Amino acid sequence: MSKFASALVEWQRKHGRRDLPWQGTREPYRIWLSEVMLQQTQVSAVIPYYERFLRRFPTLERLASASEDEVLQLWSGLGYYARGRNLHAAAKRIVENGFPRTSTAIAELPGIGRSTAAAIAAFAFGERAAILDGNVKRVLARYFAVQGWPGEKAVESQLWAHATRLLPKIGIEAYTQALMDLGATICTRSAPRCAACPVRNGCGARSSGRTTDLPAPRPRRTLPQKTVTWLVLRRGDEILLEKRPSPGIWGGLWSFPEASARDVSAYCAADLGCEILKKRELQALEHGFTHFRLRIRPLLCEVTRVPRVESPGRLWIGIEEARDAAVPAPVKTLLVSLAR
Repeated sequence: MSKFASALVEWQRKHGRRDLPWQGTREPYRIWLSEVMLQQTQVSAVIPYYERFLRRFPTLERLASASEDEVLQLWSGLGYYARGRNLHAAAKRIVENGFPRTSTAIAELPGIGRSTAAAIAAFAFGERAAILDGNVKRVLARYFAVQGWPGEKAVESQLWAHATRLLPKIGIEAYTQALMDLGATICTRSAPRCAACPVRNGCGARSSGRTTDLPAPRPRRTLPQKTVTWLVLRRGDEILLEKRPSPGIWGGLWSFPEASARDVSAYCAADLGCEILKKRELQALEHGFTHFRLRIRPLLCEVTRVPRVESPGRLWIGIEEARDAAVPAPVKTLLVSLAR
């Protein structure tokens, strides 16, 4: 075992995290669920979702037999909703074919990349496979003083080479957990605690005084802004929700209908089966995505409802009930304000 790996494993035994709800098990379902939830999401945010999810779906079979709406309802607020849809699709495949036992096979499941697959294989099956999530990229970029933004293919290739070369021949579970813990608790993005780092003496960034410069940040770019008008159609204590198409942003979630360029009153009467009595603009909302920012202009419309059969993908629902449905965060924010 290399000095790097042995120092990490020894540090992990004394100082690593041991109280996370997905630790202390080799059950592939629980490990897979936690690794998917932890993609681009902090541990503190994941824990309550993980625990609620397991209470509702304690087994793979229960998850596979659920509806997508049930899954997304529990996922609501965790973000990156494609993860929830992919999790559900993968559960069906696993129930049919069994849980894959190698990182290569696990990576073929929907929504699973190389690093996530390696983490699952290491913790569930003891496979000697390298991980390279965001925290580990930061650790290795600093330790080896790797230049450039880790999101660039050439830089990422360098980091994968380092991650693979450092793998210990034994103790892969402790080593993998140590890398994760080091990045999350010591080698943090800002104000890293270098004095507490078990591999500080070999760290290139520390020896050159560049811990604040490495890894290089994502190149700055101005995100485009999109604007959309939501029709918040209300009749008494009911509002109209529309299921968003999948794929796409918030795919499979329930949201408010979006206004088109045509006349809102005519659109409501012809397409939504209701007549507007009065309307007013609500306070605009801002929501950020990876590639753009969304400005939402809600238009609250008090309507009378024309008796008709609801169209597929549209639903009149009580405001209180809608707050617990599979809705994105901005929709929930609006529902909370309407319920006051």
